Amino acid sequence: MKKIILLLTGLTLLSFKNQAQTTVTDIEGNVYNTVTIGTQIWMKENLKTTRLNNNTTIKLVTVDTAWYNTMISGYCWYNNDSATYKNTYGALYNWYTVSTGKLCPAGYHVPTDSEWTTLTDTLGGESVAGSKMKEAGTVHWLGPNADATNESEFTGLPGGYRDRDGTFACEKVYGYWWSSTAWGFGSAWYRGLYYVNGNVYNNMIFKNYGYSVRCVKDSSAVIIKNINYDDNIKIYPNPANYKIIIDCLVNQKTKLQIYNMLGECILQRELYDKTSKVDINSLADGIYIIKLTGNNWTVQRKLIKNKTPGRQ
Repeated sequence: MKKIILLLTGLTLLSFKNQAQTTVTDIEGNVYNTVTIGTQIWMKENLKTTRLNNNTTIKLVTVDTAWYNTMISGYCWYNNDSATYKNTYGALYNWYTVSTGKLCPAGYHVPTDSEWTTLTDTLGGESVAGSKMKEAGTVHWLGPNADATNESEFTGLPGGYRDRDGTFACEKVYGYWWSSTAWGFGSAWYRGLYYVNGNVYNNMIFKNYGYSVRCVKDSSAVIIKNINYDDNIKIYPNPANYKIIIDCLVNQKTKLQIYNMLGECILQRELYDKTSKVDINSLADGIYIIKLTGNNWTVQRKLIKNKTPGRQ
């Protein structure tokens, strides 16, 4: 019986764990290990290049005020100390560097928001995936980091971040990684890991923050995401009182998240039908962001909640 249990456990891990390891090299010759997780191939290390893959130099920004005012591609090293942090944590990039589409090695790209969701769904969802993505132990993470197993071999490290005012924070505490999906003019989506639990944090932040970057290998999914789902998703009424109706392109599993203007996810559920009714009666009046994530697509809309007399 013990042998059977061990065999089943091993088969379960194979559903997402490393099935083939290779390496990829960036334009500067930095070599990165990769890992297959589900249907995706990810770099196991943070990017550290100082040039785009067309050989364009990325601007090194060390001065705090210059970091705040930079609205073109820019990078730095944590605490402006490449000798200490480059090899372990890689570089911190602003999102304008990500938006060039040329940051990752040829054949790889910065993951979209929906590609991050594919990863966390493969690992069991955002509430548990972080444990499977974080490097185990306390060599780099602040202790106790007891939940971390790194069984996916993603090997997430706590490289901290650079605030838009130029200050550095949270090395050993948090790891943050950009997605290539923008929200509005000034913000973009990211994922984060934290030393005290196994969650994966999914939120948006100003584009002039400095975050780490992981690259994912190009695949047919990159082509699929170019379908214009935005024109085919209907959310009504808007403004809304007590409920909204969401019409999707096709019947498929869709993740619904509603964020307040502080960037906090205050409502989340999964939708399975082409047309779904969502109760928003518990939301206070105000402006919210609706985020829908399907199979390699993400749609974002502004929602106005205005509780007026009458019923919908």
